[in-house]
Amino acid sequence: MTNHWVDLKNSDCILAIGCNPAENHPISARWIEAARENGAQLITVDPRFTRTASMSEIYARLRPGTDIAFLGGLINYTLQNNLIHEEYVREYTNASFIVGEGYDFNEGMFASWDDQEKGYDQLTWAYALDSSKKSRRDSSLKNPRTVFQLLKKHYSRYDPDTVCAVTGTPKDDFLTVARAFCSTGRPDRAGAILYAMGITQSTHGTQNVRAVALLQLLLGNVGIAGGGVNALRGESNVQGSTDFGLLYHQLPGYIGSPEMEDQDLAAVIAKKLPKTNEPKSANWGKNYDKYGISLLKAMYGKSADQGNSFGFSYLPKRSGNYSFTHIMQKVAKGEIEGMVCMGMNPAVGGPDSGSAREGLGRLKWLVAADLWETETAAFWKRPGVNPASISTEVFLLPAACSVEKEGSITNSGRWAQWRYKAVEPPGEARSDLWILEQFHKRLKQLYLNKGGTAPEPIINLEWNYGEGHEPDVHLVAKEINGYFTRDIEIKDGEKTLSFKAGDQVPSFTLLQNDGSTAAGCWIYSGSYTGEGNMMARRDPKDQESGLGLFPGWAWCWPLNRRIVYNRASVDPQGKPFNSARPVIAWDPLSRKWHGDVPDGGAPPLAEKDGTYPFIMVPEGVGRLYAMTMKDGPFPEHYEPVESPARNLLSRIQNNPLVRKTDDLPTDLSKFPYIGTTYRVSEHWQTGTTTRRLPWLIELVPDMFIEISKGLASAKGIKQGDMVTVSTVRGSIQARALVTARLRPFIVNGKPVEQIGMPWHFGYNGIATGDSANILTAAVLSPVSGIPEYKAFLCNLDKVGKAS
Repeated sequence: MTNHWVDLKNSDCILAIGCNPAENHPISARWIEAARENGAQLITVDPRFTRTASMSEIYARLRPGTDIAFLGGLINYTLQNNLIHEEYVREYTNASFIVGEGYDFNEGMFASWDDQEKGYDQLTWAYALDSSKKSRRDSSLKNPRTVFQLLKKHYSRYDPDTVCAVTGTPKDDFLTVARAFCSTGRPDRAGAILYAMGITQSTHGTQNVRAVALLQLLLGNVGIAGGGVNALRGESNVQGSTDFGLLYHQLPGYIGSPEMEDQDLAAVIAKKLPKTNEPKSANWGKNYDKYGISLLKAMYGKSADQGNSFGFSYLPKRSGNYSFTHIMQKVAKGEIEGMVCMGMNPAVGGPDSGSAREGLGRLKWLVAADLWETETAAFWKRPGVNPASISTEVFLLPAACSVEKEGSITNSGRWAQWRYKAVEPPGEARSDLWILEQFHKRLKQLYLNKGGTAPEPIINLEWNYGEGHEPDVHLVAKEINGYFTRDIEIKDGEKTLSFKAGDQVPSFTLLQNDGSTAAGCWIYSGSYTGEGNMMARRDPKDQESGLGLFPGWAWCWPLNRRIVYNRASVDPQGKPFNSARPVIAWDPLSRKWHGDVPDGGAPPLAEKDGTYPFIMVPEGVGRLYAMTMKDGPFPEHYEPVESPARNLLSRIQNNPLVRKTDDLPTDLSKFPYIGTTYRVSEHWQTGTTTRRLPWLIELVPDMFIEISKGLASAKGIKQGDMVTVSTVRGSIQARALVTARLRPFIVNGKPVEQIGMPWHFGYNGIATGDSANILTAAVLSPVSGIPEYKAFLCNLDKVGKAS
């Protein structure tokens, strides 16, 4: 989230697309309701009439997988009706930048496609430069090669009639959404967009998010109270997990992990630190060498010094795609001997999970650490399988749940909040921290006793988390925050700051690239300082603005900043665009900011030493045009890989960078319905916990599917009947829930039915049922690697009656 949960109350209009906060993020509904009580409108755009839709002022249906068409229509509506926040767009985005002649777009394809490499040459999409190598601009935005004019041209094709023919949205509903949300492009109004897996789980998921960001930049809704691009995380610490390097291509703090060719640290720094020729850009990424070297010092301590490039050689260098689906495909081919699953259940949670279950049997060993015996841990005794035929050795490690251990969680709004242990874990269950420490201690001892290939990355790890039975989580948190490794003096403006070895780092602005600081995750520097554990604070007092920033409650990365890019909420002189909701304001007399922690700290743009507000972008401005996106600088609609319709916006049916698998239907007529997956309030993720709790099982006891009344009638299906849903990958049985919440879409003049289903069920636990992901395809976003769970083709029959 650029903003946070409480800030939703400041919105004038909230657009929930690809998410269902009332059911899946229910506490958020409190702040949505607060906004509505103040006169805000809630808009829900979703294939189903969800509980969020039921509390909305406006609801619009769209066909699964057509989000860019819908959002592109809103972008076009904004541009055609001149509803942009003009000063914001001109000053704080790259709208005025002139694009070089290498960029073009025609019939669904951007310029510079290499058919042999199956990719674009993104360098050809660069800005046009002047003689001093600065980007050429036209502040009037009239030059036909400006980003603004190219944007208008690109989305002029997304007119309401075309958009609605693609999405199946009734035109009146689309226009109602457009009129309501696009009215927030005024300084005195604020619009927030909420999204979740309905946006991301797509072969163009990253571009879906880009489309959300692009719309918000045009409307001036980024950096302001009540605005933002707000990802709704599905668990309480998903944000924290990604902050700390959960994704295979990133180290903690979103530092890119080294690749095979990255053998020399100095060369990596010279090559990968972002550079800019824009004098007003803070280009904060230029500091990543400080954050990366401080991370290496935290990992390897005294074994990391300038003589060995701070232990850079110890870091693994990736040489391929290690995303979840690619790993499971390698497992299925027998290319991986062993696997550790901690809080992960690929036998239910991954796409084409039938193949995943088969693949687990090709492992030599499998470790599952979880609260219960998951389907993954029990794959060798699943229904229809002879355990004697499975040679995989399975180890089940009982783990402690969240209330059985102490530590921090980071919510969707980036608030890191400390929690205390409520009860002891049962039996031999242990915390994740204890399990990981045992891995380290025992592996290290094995290397010391028996040797082995490349032992240094393990035996040289800095591992000082106490001598007790349980590692001291406070010591881990302090290491994450960062500390000084030696006595040091640092110039800070006109002052000189002195620190002793072992002192906690006050903030990441003081991290160094010479080994004098260590920090496990730079964006969390400031979370556990010499003043104590900032994440444990519980001061309920808000600022005078009443915006709900609550700066003394817990701690928010970065630097306790509650709204990121908040310097975009003021004009170039530092005056808030909306004086009724001032996130920050510049005092020219004291030359200080007041309000939230300012993003970057520099003066406003009009000041001599002022900078642009988008400090993490080398240009310093928000990117309406993003040449770094491998599948195109503008989001473009493509159909899901499995689709009942042809692409009406171009001749290119699917995202051209998507690698298709062998298990896709060749005869679409056999699978005429759109399948989509989602969650319910009563069950959580793969259901490992909730399907063992009788009071929740009583509420939702069985795997079910939702179908429209019309489809039920056509198939002779009544409420509660057992039905079979099938794809080319497999079939499942479930109970039919016939409902008015689903209706057919009219796509290019033809009706298309959909089938919705939760993905929480599996074969282990008190309540069992077939898993929806037996049906989903392992086709991925070429940027993020996320599978396309939300749109696939299937068939439906009543059990005992084939179509």
